[in-house]
Order: sequence, then C-alpha cells, then structure tokens
Amino acid sequence: MKKVYFKTFGCRTNQFDTQVMLSNLHQFTISNEESQSDIVVINSCTVTNGADSSVRQYISSLKRKNPNAKIILAGCGAHAKGETLWKDGSVFGVMGHSEKSNINKLLQNEEPFYEIGDLNHIDTTVVENFIGKSRAFIKIQEGCNFDCSYCIIPQVRGRARSHAEDTILEQIKILASNGYGEFVLTGTNVGSYGRDIGSSLAALLKKISSIRGVRRIRIGSLEPIQIDDGFKELLNEPWMAKHLHIALQHTSDEMLSLMNRRNKFNEDIKLLNFLAEHGYALGTDYIVGHPGESEAIWKEAMQRVWSLPLTHIHAFTYSRRDNTASAFIKQDISGDIAKIRHNELTSCIKAKNREFREINYKNLEVLLESGQNNIYKGFDQYYNTLEVFSQEDLSGNWILAESVEVQDEKNRLQF
Repeated sequence: MKKVYFKTFGCRTNQFDTQVMLSNLHQFTISNEESQSDIVVINSCTVTNGADSSVRQYISSLKRKNPNAKIILAGCGAHAKGETLWKDGSVFGVMGHSEKSNINKLLQNEEPFYEIGDLNHIDTTVVENFIGKSRAFIKIQEGCNFDCSYCIIPQVRGRARSHAEDTILEQIKILASNGYGEFVLTGTNVGSYGRDIGSSLAALLKKISSIRGVRRIRIGSLEPIQIDDGFKELLNEPWMAKHLHIALQHTSDEMLSLMNRRNKFNEDIKLLNFLAEHGYALGTDYIVGHPGESEAIWKEAMQRVWSLPLTHIHAFTYSRRDNTASAFIKQDISGDIAKIRHNELTSCIKAKNREFREINYKNLEVLLESGQNNIYKGFDQYYNTLEVFSQEDLSGNWILAESVEVQDEKNRLQF
C-alpha cells in the first residue's frame, strides 16, 4: 500500500481535522517519514501572510527531499491559496474542508485534482482514537460570525455552525471507553456553540460531564462576551479544568475599536477578576504592533495588562493579512518596535505565571504525555507544565502531585 505522511500547521482545530482525515483513510499506510512517503498531505494554516509563507517554504523543501511525492494541500490554505498553488503545479491536489471524509477516494486519483467543496459543511466523522495523543481534541463547531479587522478565518472557515450534539456525545463516549479521560473542546469560535441549534456551550458541557470516564474538560479560546450566566454556574464543577483562555486581543479600547472587536477593557477586567476569584488560571491572545498602536497607546495598554490576573498568553506580532480591513490601515508599526513590545508583554505574563505557580504548587492533577530518558511532561489543571523524573513508564498516566518544585519556566517533580 502507498505511504501517506501528514504535516499539520496551525491550531487545535487543524489537529482535529488531521485526525478526521486519518480516520477516513483505509487503503493507505500512515508514514512517519516524509522523505519516504508516496503522498504528503499538508493541513495548512492561513491566519497570516507568514503562515502562507511557511506552507510554501515547506512545499519547496519537500520537493527537494522527496521530488516524487504527490503533495496534497488541505486546511485553510486550500481556500486562500489553493487554486494558485494548484495551477502553478506546486501541489498535485487541493481538498477543501468539506472533503476530509472523502480523502480515501481523493488520494487514489492518478490525475491532479482540485476539490474545494463548500464552507457550509459539518463533519460527521466519529474519531475513535487520537494517534500520538493522551488527550482527545473534540471539534464542536466550525466557522465564525465575528468580523475582526485583522482576521481572514471567516473567509476560509465560513460562518459559525454547530456540530450535532449527538455526534459530539457519541464521539466522547467512544473515546472515553478507549481510555481517554481528558477532552479539549475546540473549534473556530467555541463559545458560539449551540446558538444556531437552540442550545449552548454550558448545556453541552453538562452532558459531556455525565459520560462515564470523562475526568477533565478543557475549553478552547472563548470570547469575553460568551461567558454567560449559564457558563459561570459551572466554574466550580470538579471536571472543569481550572484554566480558561479568554481572547482579549488588546487592552486599549482605541485598538479594540480599530480591530472591530466586541469587548471593552472595563468589562474585561471585571470578568477576569471574577474568574480569578474562582481559582482559575487565565490565558489570552494578544496582538502586538497592529497599525495605529502608538507609543502612548502601548504604555496605557501595558499598565492595563499588569492590572489583569493573567497567567498565560499567546502573543502575536501583527502580520498583515491580504483581504482584511486591517491591511488597509496606515500607521504601520516597525518590526523592531513590535519585537520590543512583544518581549515586554511576554516577560510580564511570564512573571505573573511564576507568581501564580508559587501559590498553586500543591495537589496538582496531571495527565502525562509519553516521555524520553525517564522524563515525562504533562499539564496540570491550571495548564502549567509539570516535568516528572521517573524510572517507571508513566506515559498516559494521571498523577496527583502533592507538592512540586517551582522553576522559571515549569514545575518539576521527582516521582
């Protein structure tokens, strides 16, 4: 049988989508060596121009390593740049989001193909195993109805639509029976789940928690306005991971307006303080160097960051994305200034994270990943990394760390 290698770029949603494709692949052998594979499927990201460049660079590198491989482009990049790459011969085939379940048939094509499908599709594939993962990623919705000025994702993922509740619950039941205890709910805009089908994220969480074997539920990025009363009622449930990722994107109201965001700082700080009072570690996305971010705005923004109970951050230096509103805003910020601001921001949150860990270093529930050289790593309930030294194979095991050694970047434990 022909060998197929999967290369995944980008977010957790893409990780899930790769598992969907793997689950639908029946007449091929999965390969771990791109240079020895007959077919390479690239599950691409297109969130920035830089993401597109990374995919193109990978394609060029692959052609040097394995010139005979058939390259198939999937993912968000298929919708943004797929036609161009297919027409110029950079890839053998292009498959859109709606074609993942057809991958077994598509990979049998002897002639180049372009099957982009549509952006109204909802996956029905039930993923029964996650290759190489101790946690299970569950995509509960697709698409986004927000129109943030810097973002192209609604153009390549479509509008928000929820997966069927029965399909989600069936998938989790199967995965739980296969030994998975931690589930990560993901999607393009997770907090919008249920609004198109008369349900809600809180209602779904309650049903998931009642499934035998479900030990912990993590939730992907949420918008501040999506933390409603129903969700707040679940904060003290034992199965809720004590970490939430709330996408603020900035702390300046002027920048939030430029970005066409729906949140304001005064409401954000009230929400984050409320969540912190319930013992939650809190992460956020933050864009640095967006056009219009003057020095005065930045100073005010950083003062506000210091006032927030944040413990984790995904900080992004703004990268112009073609076909977005932000791409037409003047007042560009130089790369050198953006880099300095990025470092200032991440240093701030790094200090806050250590401060949090120095308080929360006892009774940590950790699911360990596979290890090497007697060193195992996993995440505790606060989404902080614990590094465990053990002569015993702890791969995929849950441990309760009664007390850990707090280090600069992570916690450590001699088991």
